[in-house]
Amino acid sequence: MAAHSKIEWTESTWNPVTGCSKVSSGCANCYAERMARRLQAMGQRNYRNGFEVTLHEHALELPLQWKRPQVVFVNSMSDLFHEQVPLDFVKRVFAVMRKADWHVFQVLTKRSLRLAECTSELEWPRNVWAGVSVEDQDCTYRIDHLRQTDALVKFLSFEPLIGPITDVNLTSIDWVIVGGESGPGARPMNEQWVLDIRHRCSAAGVPFFFKQWGGTNKKQAGRTLEGRTWDEMPMASAIQQ
Repeated sequence: MAAHSKIEWTESTWNPVTGCSKVSSGCANCYAERMARRLQAMGQRNYRNGFEVTLHEHALELPLQWKRPQVVFVNSMSDLFHEQVPLDFVKRVFAVMRKADWHVFQVLTKRSLRLAECTSELEWPRNVWAGVSVEDQDCTYRIDHLRQTDALVKFLSFEPLIGPITDVNLTSIDWVIVGGESGPGARPMNEQWVLDIRHRCSAAGVPFFFKQWGGTNKKQAGRTLEGRTWDEMPMASAIQQ
């Protein structure tokens, strides 16, 4: 079976790669690193190397075994475009996603430059979405790299949002997610930062998804914004294929 996910904007996760390394301020309190260390201590074989980048050949074809169509977050415990992941392996991941065309795959990266550099080497099937993480204004350059891909659906994850986004161009962007940091040492998220992004989405006609306020107790903090939840998704035709 797919690994059912509690992440609000997806249904399942698939990790043909695990492990990563920090590239920007949003990585400081990485949830995946904490979880990987915990799983390593528990003796979970896929995390025998802790949070070092590790390729998992045995996991490559798992989505082909999942008969029920679902939305799948690719590499929730890594970054497919990490410099230590060979392009040939990235292509093999894409080949599986293309073959498993009854699923929708969400590929999210902070390595936007490599994403842009590799995009001409990859075939982008309709069921593979591309996204970049943007945690503050300093990282908005990743959006320009994202626009260079041939993905049908391009999305932004402003999570963990750790600073105001004072200027953002949403041209060719199909979906926006916003969320606060959670767990030990979580940095607070200002409500006005969220509202500014939501207003920009509304003006541009871009679906807006508010994931969470975060904090040390994210369940208690909840995920309502101005008295309601925001679970907007990209066009239904892109999900249903």
